[in-house]
Amino acid sequence: MTTFHDTSLRSFASDNYAGVHPEILAAIAAANGGHQVAYGEDVYTEHLQTVMRRHFGPAAVPFPVFNGTGANVLSLQSLLPRWGAVVCAETAHINTDENAAPERVAGIKLLTVPTEDGKLTPELIDRQAYGWGDEHRAQPLVVSITQSTELGTLYSAAEITAITEHAHSLGMKVHLDGSRISNAAAALDVSLAALTTDAGVDILSYGGTKNGALGAEAVVVLSPEISEAGDSLKYLRKMNMQLASKMRFVSAQLIALLENDLWLRNARHANAMAERLAAGVRDLPGVTVTREVEANAVFAILPAGAADRLRKQFRFYDWNVATGEVRWMCAFDTLESDVDAFVEAVAAEAV
Repeated sequence: MTTFHDTSLRSFASDNYAGVHPEILAAIAAANGGHQVAYGEDVYTEHLQTVMRRHFGPAAVPFPVFNGTGANVLSLQSLLPRWGAVVCAETAHINTDENAAPERVAGIKLLTVPTEDGKLTPELIDRQAYGWGDEHRAQPLVVSITQSTELGTLYSAAEITAITEHAHSLGMKVHLDGSRISNAAAALDVSLAALTTDAGVDILSYGGTKNGALGAEAVVVLSPEISEAGDSLKYLRKMNMQLASKMRFVSAQLIALLENDLWLRNARHANAMAERLAAGVRDLPGVTVTREVEANAVFAILPAGAADRLRKQFRFYDWNVATGEVRWMCAFDTLESDVDAFVEAVAAEAV
């Protein structure tokens, strides 16, 4: 087949722009050939159960899916009755970037809370966690947090534990949107379990695509006390069109990420490239790095017009049009030379 794109091209718009890690392509090829039972009864999906439990504990039950929106909707849907609601940050991906999928597909009310840094706290949760038994109010039964957040910030294990303990004391469950949990764990130098199972999270949307997979995520039931969520996911996954017929190829990607710590190598590299980028532009005249770099995102404000000129060479997105803030993302395949070329371009335009 003809290659239709310039394979040397790099952007800083999203880690979703990156290709597929060679080890994951090799895993897909290794899973090919012959016949395997469809819809998850294959040997790769069976092995994935073992691999996931090594990282998330013996009670973990993964349900492979295609994408992050599907993982989030399924996770929340499995925890809630029809009258249930989710408390989340105002900037949460489920609120801002999923085209109302939780509301329209799952019929879930989102109760949002404004935050300074994209992170919830027990005190912030309490702004929406009330009204139980009031038939006029959607019942707040789940808290959803994102790791790392849309603002590039990280929850420590202790901060997540404080949230889960508070939520559980109110009779609420906790969902973690982990589309970039690998970057968070790498930056904090902790295990995946430390940020999830050990911290009391009930259910996880595990992200593989942003970390080098072709299209592989998973809903992971973590708490044995929500076995009913696992029971319902069996049916919800099919209803929501997230049940892969040839699931072995989704599971093989997740195995490749998790079995030999490819997830960690990829995340560490992306994070390091973001640090390199921030360091390269921080002292440039007219450039302000607006947030601390905690994972693989860099936020900055450039002189008027500079962003549009830069986008003729490198694609990236505005974050806040009103303030001129932009967001730059690094990925597993971002090279030092890519960063240095971008820094040079920023220096040339930000004058």
